[in-house]
Amino acid sequence: MRLTTKGRYAVTAMLDLALHEGKGPVSLADISRRQEISLSYLEQLFARLRRAGLVASVRGPGGGYRLSRPGADISVAVIIDAVNEAYDAAGCQGMESCGRGRMCLTQTLWYDLSGRIHSFLDGITLGDLVARADVQRVSERQDRREAPASRRRGTGGDIPVAALS
Repeated sequence: MRLTTKGRYAVTAMLDLALHEGKGPVSLADISRRQEISLSYLEQLFARLRRAGLVASVRGPGGGYRLSRPGADISVAVIIDAVNEAYDAAGCQGMESCGRGRMCLTQTLWYDLSGRIHSFLDGITLGDLVARADVQRVSERQDRREAPASRRRGTGGDIPVAALS
């Protein structure tokens, strides 16, 4: 399987959304800053995720995005499928031949691998990932990095400057 940046970023952004949705709608600008993903790229991804029914937008002040259903009901495979990522380990793009006019020796091996990868990712949900201690630690570190400047500069905030490096 060849997982491109598009699929990885979509999963990362959706996981960020799932981790922060308890605080209300999450802006793409916040996801962009925390995950270091271009805002314009996120806008393109979220348009696809919205069309797939995975996220809903909230307009107005304090608006942003929220998951359209519980994270436990959204698998990683569904997210990747929504942004049109293909599981084509064979490189044949679903054609019977690999451009040589006939099936190659290993084509079924690569199709089977793609199917297993898809099944594996279909068995992992955003809810599963949110519950992981390692994911929560990384998210907390990212949130500390995003703390308001007054808290970072040591002006009475509760985050020591050394903790941010």
